[in-house]
Amino acid sequence: MLSKLEISPDPPTRQLRQQYVSPSDTEDVIQRAIDKSLQNSPLRLIETTTGCLCDRTEQKKAFKSTPDCKELISSMTTNAKFDHNRIADVVQKYFQYAMLSHRWEGEEPLLRDVQNQPVYNLESVYPATKLQSFCEFTRGAGYNWAWSDTCCIDKTNSVELQESLTSMFVWYRYSSLTVVYLSDVPPSSKPGALAKSAWSTRGWTLQEFLAPRVIRFFARDWTPYLNDGSPNHKESAVIMQELEDATGVTAQALTGFRPGTAEVRQKLHWASTRVTTVQEDVAYSLFGIFDVTLPVIYGEKKRKALGRLLEAIVSRSGDITALDWKGQSSEYNSCLPADIAVYEAPARAPSFVSREMETLVSGLRSSVTADLTLALYDKLDRQPPPRFANHRLTLPCLVFPLTALAKRTASDSQSNVYSATAGGLEEIQITTADHFSPFSSSRPSRLGRGMLLVRPWNRDILGAINVASDVQNAVAAPPPSNAIPPGPASQPSPEFDARELREASMLIAHLKQRFAALLLVRERGGEYRRVASDHDIIAQVRDVSGLADIRSIEIL
Repeated sequence: MLSKLEISPDPPTRQLRQQYVSPSDTEDVIQRAIDKSLQNSPLRLIETTTGCLCDRTEQKKAFKSTPDCKELISSMTTNAKFDHNRIADVVQKYFQYAMLSHRWEGEEPLLRDVQNQPVYNLESVYPATKLQSFCEFTRGAGYNWAWSDTCCIDKTNSVELQESLTSMFVWYRYSSLTVVYLSDVPPSSKPGALAKSAWSTRGWTLQEFLAPRVIRFFARDWTPYLNDGSPNHKESAVIMQELEDATGVTAQALTGFRPGTAEVRQKLHWASTRVTTVQEDVAYSLFGIFDVTLPVIYGEKKRKALGRLLEAIVSRSGDITALDWKGQSSEYNSCLPADIAVYEAPARAPSFVSREMETLVSGLRSSVTADLTLALYDKLDRQPPPRFANHRLTLPCLVFPLTALAKRTASDSQSNVYSATAGGLEEIQITTADHFSPFSSSRPSRLGRGMLLVRPWNRDILGAINVASDVQNAVAAPPPSNAIPPGPASQPSPEFDARELREASMLIAHLKQRFAALLLVRERGGEYRRVASDHDIIAQVRDVSGLADIRSIEIL
């Protein structure tokens, strides 16, 4: 009918055609809405009505056979009736899905088990009942689709496995509901059972409760945890507080988490005590949290997987807090740890606005020249960010060459304790498993000429100092009303110069505080390696002139 109107020789008839919409036009709009809706959804989903596993092609086909789709096509016959928003709403509602977060236990139903038969036809014994109960609950909650990592990923397909692991955070983020099944929490448990559940200790579950916007916890018999029947447990102060106590993740992050390389050290701290069955998953389970996409290479072992992740984080963010650790060095790079557990210790949080800092700044104004202060600030401001290449880290540092090293008696026979001096620093104690020959400035050794204590330079310090300076200026008391104005001989510096000098003085005051240093030893090729220790190497600047050696060092 419409095609005849289009080819009519009568212009008014052809114009009449423009008022009508063909079914194919409506189908095109529906198809675009479907593609948009599936953009951030898993590759495979279980249809909760039939229990059948469907890929995206089958999901699209399923929707097009529904009465809702047919009604959309038949009802939108004219431009006046055509409603893009209605199409988008119907499609989006149909493709809503729920994700399962749980702990793997024994033999779980795999992809091969559900490819050729509905989930509901699986033998009704544990653990198949967990998957069946999840799908039944999802169907009862009004969702057509459900996803479980046990059976919705083809782990034999490396391309699909790569896409799944790097997309999983997004899938949880865009889910309409994430169901957390606590198989070791009995019915009618009292508060505290969630914290004791093994689910709270697993590596993958970290992103599974950070990513979703809507989440519900269920006990072993599929009753709501603490009998809380609310639609979103992220809005339950009691449950969120318990989850915070169990995981160390703040309530604010639990409800408003954003992936990326901000607050690197805090996120590593959250992951530090979690365990995974497959060792590489220690790193792979954090891809989504840091919004990092890297190749998935099972068999590379934990240290290399973690090294690649930390390398990407430092290179992308310039954040060097990942280098703040005690323990064993990684074979990937000596500045990176061999195990994520080293981040269990919380990160140091330096203060830039304090009475102690103000005292230091005031003292520096009279003891350090403005030229020296501003020159140091400018030199640090021009330092490049840290960067990795071929497992080598190029790290901007404040450098303090060792001038003497003396061995002391150690109470721990596995450790060697040394007293060390370095230009511009107070005396330092170094505890390490490495063996070094003592030396002094009067009797230098070949090794001694290649030993450095360094403070890695973090550009974020300058931003923090600028903010702190703004705060101090905002709260500074106004001069008294009876203050005597300066005489004609007084030549105050321009305001912006005074501000620059204050910020530069705050920088030096910060650098004079105690800090955790890295000990570097030069290798034959001229690069350096970090000497690992189970104890912090705490250093403090004695002479401000010792801050002048600032450079980037290549570390293996």
